[in-house]
Amino acid sequence: MVDVPSLPWGGNGGRRGGDGPILPPIPASRAIVDCGIYVDGRRVSAHVDYASAHEIVRETGEGFVWLGLHAPTQGQMNTVAEVFGLHPLLVEDVVHAHQRPKLELYDGTLFMVLRTMKYIDHDSLDRANDIVDTGEIMIVAGHDFVITVRHGDHTGLAGVRARLETNPERLAVGPPAVVHAIADHIIDGYLAVVEEMQDDVDEVEERVFSSSTKNLDIDVVYLFKREILELRRVVMPLDEPLAWLSGDDQRPRALLRVERTETFRQKENRRHFRDVHDHLRTVIDAVTEYDERLTSLLGAAATKVGIQQNTDMRKISSWAALAAVPTMVAGFYGMNFDWMPELHWHWSYPVLLLSVISVCLLLWRTLHRNHWL
Repeated sequence: MVDVPSLPWGGNGGRRGGDGPILPPIPASRAIVDCGIYVDGRRVSAHVDYASAHEIVRETGEGFVWLGLHAPTQGQMNTVAEVFGLHPLLVEDVVHAHQRPKLELYDGTLFMVLRTMKYIDHDSLDRANDIVDTGEIMIVAGHDFVITVRHGDHTGLAGVRARLETNPERLAVGPPAVVHAIADHIIDGYLAVVEEMQDDVDEVEERVFSSSTKNLDIDVVYLFKREILELRRVVMPLDEPLAWLSGDDQRPRALLRVERTETFRQKENRRHFRDVHDHLRTVIDAVTEYDERLTSLLGAAATKVGIQQNTDMRKISSWAALAAVPTMVAGFYGMNFDWMPELHWHWSYPVLLLSVISVCLLLWRTLHRNHWL
């Protein structure tokens, strides 16, 4: 028997069905959304095979390939990786979604992970389970190709491609223009989300400070706190990658020691990425503000609950003090001694009853004056 060597990235993408034979691989074309060749900012081919497109670009030395994929499988991505010469670790990250937003370079190939966000409309905060929905877009950009991989239901890039195709001058820049357009599109989505959440956070704040403690629903505050934490995980990690793309060399991090590609170092590209980074900083400021406000609201809500509990305990203690007077008197006269004060006096019962009522009224007046009742 001849041993067959294992192929990189899982071979040709065949699938093993349980204990049965290896199933035929799913072709990569099933995951392709769009593929085109762009020369001088204009699309020169319609629906072209990505392998043929890449070969044409390499032979002519002009233009670049833009390949769009949607949730490819391991086998499908392996086939694409063999054509474009992608690193195995890059392929692994592309296939497995829910990656942390990041920017990495693999021998001059840029790999960027961006999380998308969509605001979920809701009629009432009381019936809302989620405020934002997230997706994921991954960008693999080389000298003459761009591969965009989408995960999620609201991560379409057809509009971005269409807008770029109407601007040949910008698209002629090459892959950096595509990376910028996608990043700008996603950051604009962040801006829309934080603007939509502004009214919700204001409503939550109004609820906490205007409603009574009995009607205070702290679950709504926790819901928005959770969503804001999700926003932080989406936008905060992008600060450094976009700063790097915009030419910010003031950050002594490992990312800055990685060799840069010349196209992304061009002055005009840095200007465009600087604009996107400014928008991201606006989003980060808004998210930070919301986070601080919600943290304060949680503290305020907890304080209101604590104050209400103290008030309730004072009322309970006051009523217990009032009840203690007749209970004490009844306890004395319930001992069944023969010789008790005024036991055989005709007016002893009404006088004793009047005395108990007088003491209770005096206690009530004192407690009420001190705002315990």
